[in-house]
Amino acid sequence: MITVTEKAKSRIAELKQQESAEEEKHLRVSVSGGGCSGLMYNLTFDEAILDSDEIFEDNSVKILVDKKSLLYLLGTTLDFSDGLNGKGFQFINPNASRTCGCGESFAV
Repeated sequence: MITVTEKAKSRIAELKQQESAEEEKHLRVSVSGGGCSGLMYNLTFDEAILDSDEIFEDNSVKILVDKKSLLYLLGTTLDFSDGLNGKGFQFINPNASRTCGCGESFAV
């Protein structure tokens, strides 16, 4: 399961509105190879639900995760920071053994 904080929920709603994303579009969270730590987080809006997707809903946000990415993301909390130390989504991932300084990539 992936949990979503109130700040992340608010920012996701703002981005949907800015992109004119329809209500039927859901947040897709995935992991791909890359970044300075080996694996990178990806966030997109998607209306297609694939047979290989796991579907979660937390804090009124529907989240799609492919099964391969799910192995790396179980127990993760999605947050949003708009503070002085940086602005953007943050992944609080208990599976990560290390993360890069910017928080966009990780290793297990």
